[in-house]
Amino acid sequence: MQTQNPFLDEMAKLSTAAMGLAQAAGDEAKAAIRAQADRMVAEMDLIRREDLEVLKAEVAALRAEVEALRTAKAPTVNPAPAKAAPKASKTKPAAGGAA
Repeated sequence: MQTQNPFLDEMAKLSTAAMGLAQAAGDEAKAAIRAQADRMVAEMDLIRREDLEVLKAEVAALRAEVEALRTAKAPTVNPAPAKAAPKASKTKPAAGGAA
């Protein structure tokens, strides 16, 4: 009884080589797609999340500083607001004038 079939050995070698080739082609495709995506992102002028977070923190600090400056500069409010002048009433001229 023969335990090794040469045909099956050759098929196993062929399928192993095909799997290695497919894996290498997959890796090349991933690298090409990643390079293309990086190029597209660079052309779109996008920013990274870390840069956005830093910018948000700077804006929040500047807003707090502006608010502090506004409160420091604001004059004291008079507790009794000035009364508004009474409005002049508009009266119509009397009817029966010269025509």
